Amino acid sequence: MASEIRNPELWQDGRLKIDWVRHHMPLLNGLEEEFRQNLPFKGLKVALSVHLEAKTAYLCEVLAAGGAEMYVTGSNPLSTQDDIAAALVEAGLNVFAWYDATPQEYEEHIRRVLEVGPNIIIDDGGDLVNLMHTEYRDLIPNVIGGCEETTTGILRLIQLNKAKELCFPMMLVNNADCKHLFDNRYGTGQSVWDGINRTTNLIVAGKNVVVAGYGWCGKGVAMRAKGLGAEVIVTEIDPIKAMEAVMDGFKVMKMEQAAEIGDIFVTVTGCDGVIVKEHFLNMKDGAICCNAGHFDCEVDVAGLKKMAIEAKQARNNIMEYKLENGKRIYIIAEGRLVNLAAGDGHPAEIMDMSFAIQALSAKYLVENRDKVSREPGSMVNDVPLEIDREVAARKLAYWGCEIDTLTPEQHRYLFGE
Repeated sequence: MASEIRNPELWQDGRLKIDWVRHHMPLLNGLEEEFRQNLPFKGLKVALSVHLEAKTAYLCEVLAAGGAEMYVTGSNPLSTQDDIAAALVEAGLNVFAWYDATPQEYEEHIRRVLEVGPNIIIDDGGDLVNLMHTEYRDLIPNVIGGCEETTTGILRLIQLNKAKELCFPMMLVNNADCKHLFDNRYGTGQSVWDGINRTTNLIVAGKNVVVAGYGWCGKGVAMRAKGLGAEVIVTEIDPIKAMEAVMDGFKVMKMEQAAEIGDIFVTVTGCDGVIVKEHFLNMKDGAICCNAGHFDCEVDVAGLKKMAIEAKQARNNIMEYKLENGKRIYIIAEGRLVNLAAGDGHPAEIMDMSFAIQALSAKYLVENRDKVSREPGSMVNDVPLEIDREVAARKLAYWGCEIDTLTPEQHRYLFGE
């Protein structure tokens, strides 16, 4: 099957990016060598839909080193990098993706990686799993299982599983400690502000930053905004998370109140309609809105377009919408994931841990294909604690850190054994 990419001649630029992150991802370095020797995925087809940039490309090459026949697409039309796609094709992988794909093109690329009949699915947001269950049910018997990278995707899986409609086992990678405690907090926290700062070229210090959602991603965004000198306001629906935000030193209020005083708004909820018409109308002239949740529905960009009397590009990747009241609202990256659509995503060292969890979870599914439950309603699986601990131990060893261990006496004191 021929790959479908925009410009194969860009492969050398993409290779430079991949080689750069390879030098900063020691966990994947180690797994690549182990996989090359043991070939855990020999003879298996892997369908992968993850933001197609350099770190993802290296994960694909690690899985390929383990014998996998890779079929790769992106998980967001604006996060695919054409030079990365070209580099993977040059390396012999099958890629179906390009930057700024239309909704129809994006869905067709998803279909292309599924129609080969994959054995393992690696998903980011649930698009592969969803389409497999709606249009490719005849291929489900081929699927050993899959891994889901995001909170949003896991919510979709839990709903499917609860309805007993999920037809193959899925590993909840985002729930692993070595994923959400680091990727979601430190990775999102840094990469969101990388994207905002490089796109706007504006200072953050002294501004009112509104962070919608105080989960692990929201905590990271708020923490970094505070570090950059902003006055941080958090909006939440969960009273416990709201209380946590207060004790972390942030103001907490409703979005309708925050709309009036915010300078920069970042949504990190995974929910629909977080910033809508009434909020736009109450915002300051020049307010900047962006989204760091998986789907582009948190900021109602479609509604804003209908409200606007004038729309124009203010700067690369920033649209300006002028309202009847004369105020201008700016939207970064069309309301899509700001850290990927307007940046390079999480730092390599962070994704090293997340993708190590992905790779080892896929390996676990293959090695335990006859043990993992395939009973309806019991198809979602947490990453085994031993995988989490293995990733943490490997990272600490790379850093040169040693930790204490319990003496036999201490073990008996704590556990009575």
